[in-house]
Amino acid sequence: MVRRLRLLVVLLVALVATIGLSPGLASAAQRPTPPEQAMGWYLALGDSYAAGYQPDRGDDKTGGYAGLVLDAVRADAPKTTLINLACSGETTVTFLDGSHCAYDAGNQLAAAVEVLHAKRDRVRLVTIDIGGNDARRCITATGVDQVCYADTLAQVGRNLTMILATLHAASPGTPIVVANYLNPYYALWLTGPAGQAFAHGSEQGIGMLNAVIARAAGTVGARVADVFTAYQSSVWTPVDVLGRQVPLNVVRICQWTWMCTRQDIHPNDAGYAVYATAVIAALPAVRRAA
Repeated sequence: MVRRLRLLVVLLVALVATIGLSPGLASAAQRPTPPEQAMGWYLALGDSYAAGYQPDRGDDKTGGYAGLVLDAVRADAPKTTLINLACSGETTVTFLDGSHCAYDAGNQLAAAVEVLHAKRDRVRLVTIDIGGNDARRCITATGVDQVCYADTLAQVGRNLTMILATLHAASPGTPIVVANYLNPYYALWLTGPAGQAFAHGSEQGIGMLNAVIARAAGTVGARVADVFTAYQSSVWTPVDVLGRQVPLNVVRICQWTWMCTRQDIHPNDAGYAVYATAVIAALPAVRRAA
């Protein structure tokens, strides 16, 4: 049974790689070149998703979704430079107390405020994804600790609201885009009845986290990048995979993350491109440096 499951996963990933499911991003070369502008900055913040982490590669702070968002910003503001302060493993707690990642300023929030103050009105955009690692601590091999999860979501709400308020206060005119989360746990659907039950239940759990993120974003008028929807996470419509009916959201996770082959929650190159489309769709008109 285990060998059959592994074979199915391998064949599934191979199949979706060949059936043209990856979205395309417009090439910068296809866009008209705007007039010359002064230098500006794009500040990326958050956890391993913002840091562009992939297994066996580590962080890629100029790649991942931040690099693709930078390309989109440069279409309107060519002289934009990325400052990526994201750190793999960061939580909303460590973002504030600096206990996980090392920054000269003490923590990621203080480092971000330093950038916003130093660059003043030349920061065109801030993006952030944070809170997923907080929630993950409540998920074990035996299921989800519901008390832990409820308490953690409340803490994420408080911390993220404080983080966003501080960023907004440091540079009130700078647009902030907050990304919500995809659901890597759909991959468990492939493991059998228990995994399928967990996969269905996980949709509600990720939805609760994303609702907390949306509420926090709303307190400062930040836009939400709907990564969850970009990954077609609510689409349970079955598709045929080698004679087996597999929900489309499961196929997407196998196609766009390392979860089905490496049990790793992070997107692959195609997945970061999907992630970037959600962030780019949420971008307001970029702030042009004077």
